[in-house]
Amino acid sequence: MVTVDTANPPQEYPDIVGARPTNPLAANFKPFIPASLQLPELTWPHLITGTILGIVFVASSLYLVLKVGLTVSASIPVAVISITIFRIFSKFGFRDATILQNNIVQTAGSAGESIAFGLGVTMPAIMILGFDLEIGRVMLVAVLGGLLGILMMIPLRRALIVREHGILKYPEGTACAEVLKAAASKESLAVADKTHTTANAEIVNEEVASGGRVIFSGVGIGFLYQAAMGAFKMWKDTPQKIFAAPFKGGSISATIEPALLGVGYIIGPRIGSIMCAGGVLAYLVLIPAIKFFGDHVTGIVPPGTMPISQMGPDDVRGAYILYIGAGAVAAGGIISLFRSIPTIWHGLRGGLADLLGQHGPREHAPRTDRDLSMRVVIIGCLAIIAVIWPCRNYTCAATC
Repeated sequence: MVTVDTANPPQEYPDIVGARPTNPLAANFKPFIPASLQLPELTWPHLITGTILGIVFVASSLYLVLKVGLTVSASIPVAVISITIFRIFSKFGFRDATILQNNIVQTAGSAGESIAFGLGVTMPAIMILGFDLEIGRVMLVAVLGGLLGILMMIPLRRALIVREHGILKYPEGTACAEVLKAAASKESLAVADKTHTTANAEIVNEEVASGGRVIFSGVGIGFLYQAAMGAFKMWKDTPQKIFAAPFKGGSISATIEPALLGVGYIIGPRIGSIMCAGGVLAYLVLIPAIKFFGDHVTGIVPPGTMPISQMGPDDVRGAYILYIGAGAVAAGGIISLFRSIPTIWHGLRGGLADLLGQHGPREHAPRTDRDLSMRVVIIGCLAIIAVIWPCRNYTCAATC
């Protein structure tokens, strides 16, 4: 049932708190479901469904980030699966999910991918520092890091999403939103803002069903491919060619697992070409150069554990190239951080305004602008730091 809050009439621009942004795209934005309407949103069946899908995708995402150093967005496949599941349930008399409920499912499901990426890029750093990957330490990093990321994103929402609407493109998020809007239920379409265009319902249902079939068909094909390659050994998963002199140390290889083939299809030719260029630089330039200059060096060159003359391409990669890559990633992160400082400060300033009560009582805020209080954010961050500090001392003592 759709209800309208008559005690607090809707604002003209419900996603905006405080001064109207100078960005016209943000100033004129209206949500697909008006902020004055209350549709079912955070409900247990959809939260549990999103959690289960998140567990599935976090496993695949963690495998990918440890294998190739990146993850792919889980938002769109989780949204399509959610729409398909609840659309099928509606055929048996159950209530179809609203667009807000499907959004909860995809949000919970895609959160697993974010945690997997944060965990995947943290574990190698822990190993480089000399710590063991114990299950307790991994879980501690995942839980505390995930909670800290959630809390720190709250004051940045207005700065990064609301005020930068139309400037920061968020292509995957935008595509996911279009999927949700295109397949919105009849209940959602009945109350949607009419300025948003929607496709014909029959066409939408056919597209959603087609998307579901593609996803489940891909799972089946990937299973058969992996079984033929891994269980029956019909072909190598990583064919490789190592060159001899005068190009000693150079090599060409390709990992043809179904998961990585799927990643390549999703990220597209541009990002795929950039990653391929990194592989060419490593295996056809840096590794041959290290072998050329280090082949005649007697003894071990740190951080290697054997003479370079006895190393193969993968040994050189593990001993030297990985550290070069880690330095490049760290440098890129630092540069991005410095470039983002004005935006981060803007978000923190908005959060401090909320802490001082300059945005008005939270209970009168529109549905689309109800954030956790900055008091909760600050207290939560301090509590996480209080837990991390003794754990850090215990870990250092146990390791040393």
